[in-house]
Amino acid sequence: MMQYDITTLLVAANVIVSLMCFQNKDLFYKLSLNPYSIKHDRQWYRLITHAFVHADFFHLFINMFVLYNFGSILEILFKAHFGDKATMLFILLYTGGIVFATPTALKRHQDNPGYNAVGASGVTSAIVFSFIALLPGHYLYLFAALPIPAFVFGILYLVFEAVMDKRGRGNIAHDAHFWGAVFGFVFTLLMDVELIPEFFRQIIQFFESL
Repeated sequence: MMQYDITTLLVAANVIVSLMCFQNKDLFYKLSLNPYSIKHDRQWYRLITHAFVHADFFHLFINMFVLYNFGSILEILFKAHFGDKATMLFILLYTGGIVFATPTALKRHQDNPGYNAVGASGVTSAIVFSFIALLPGHYLYLFAALPIPAFVFGILYLVFEAVMDKRGRGNIAHDAHFWGAVFGFVFTLLMDVELIPEFFRQIIQFFESL
C-alpha cells in the first residue's frame, strides 16, 4: 500500500469533486458553504462538502499542493508520535479543520442567501499549523525562496490573515484561514500535553543554535 494513504485519498477526493463541480454549477452551489441554507434549511452537510469544492483550477492546485506536501509529512509525524491512533487523529484533524474554519462566516452571513464559499484553505491551514506545532524550528520557504523557521512563519501568517480579514477586501476567506490554523495548532498540542513543553524546547534550541 502507498505510504500516504489518507493524504492521497483526500487529494483524490478534492480533485474528483472539484472537477465534477466545474462541469455542474448546480452541484457547485449545492455543495458550497451557504450559511443561509445551513441556518434556515438545516443543510448541515455543507459544513463539510464545501471544503472539497474549489473555484477554479488554480485554487484547486494551490490547496492540493499544500495538502499533499504537508499532509504526507504529517502522517509520518503522527505515526511517530501517536502510534496506532495516528490515522484516527489525522482524520479528526482534517474534519475539525474544515468545521472550525467556518464559524465566522456562519455568523456574518447567516441571513445572506447570496453568500457562498468553497475550498480547502481552512483545513490546509490546520494541516500546516499542526506541522508547525510538531516542528516549530523547521525551516519553511516564504514565497518559495526565503527560508524562515516554522514558528516565525506561523506568527506572520496569523497576523496577515487577521489584518486582511479586518480589512474585509477581496473574496478570500481570511477568517477561515485564521481559525483553521488556530484549530490545527491547538488540536495537535492537546492530543499529547507533553508536546507543549517540547514545542518551546525546540524554539529555545533553535535560538541556541544561531
